[in-house]
Amino acid sequence: MAGVHFNYDSFKQLLRLSIGIAGRLDENRAESLTVLYCDFSGINDEAIENSLQEVLRNSDSIVNHGDDFYFVLPYTDKYGAETVKKMFSEFFAQEFMSMLVSYPVDGEDAEELTDFLQNSVKKFCKKDITYLDELE
Repeated sequence: MAGVHFNYDSFKQLLRLSIGIAGRLDENRAESLTVLYCDFSGINDEAIENSLQEVLRNSDSIVNHGDDFYFVLPYTDKYGAETVKKMFSEFFAQEFMSMLVSYPVDGEDAEELTDFLQNSVKKFCKKDITYLDELE
């Protein structure tokens, strides 16, 4: 297994595409996709690469900005995304800062989701990720 890595500059476009697919395929508007944010600061690059191969599904998407990783997990609710986070924690044998946001519960579009994510990370992780505002 392994996720598909996308360029950071494409993050909001990736969210828009994923939301569009979820909206078309899920008429019930359940938690159709979840974005898992992980701060992998202090974890070496080789361990991160190995974890991506082991933990993620082929349908999962990865975007990173330095040590900040964003995983777009289709057809995954927050419970399922929490399981993915735990798998990363077990792989690294350590905890790290993370946050989960789901469509449509936490936002109806890419902008609402990233705003909710930024506010949540700032409040609960005490970290500023406003660099996401620069994306189109």
